[in-house]
Amino acid sequence: MFKHIVMWRFVEGSNGKSKKEHSLWIKEHLEALVGVIPEIRSLEVGVNVCVAGTAYDAVLVSAFDDAEAMERYKVHPAHLEVAAYFKGITEGRAEVDYEL
Repeated sequence: MFKHIVMWRFVEGSNGKSKKEHSLWIKEHLEALVGVIPEIRSLEVGVNVCVAGTAYDAVLVSAFDDAEAMERYKVHPAHLEVAAYFKGITEGRAEVDYEL
């Protein structure tokens, strides 16, 4: 099993949306990839409720059979369509990938 975790900080007001609106859009559209991209074993998106200044706005926690399956997910057209949304709205991103 291979885990892929990504956290984002969004720019308030970018594309006319709040950080929360961006987070909810990301949650809806990334979670909709389950069943569309066969490599996904599990996927969930959390929207931040913490008010600390160090907090990120959203987090993706996903699982794949292996690193190769995750790489296929990353280049799948449905994922690339959602990933295009991130251009110009993020001010920070952190990622961790690991094997179980």
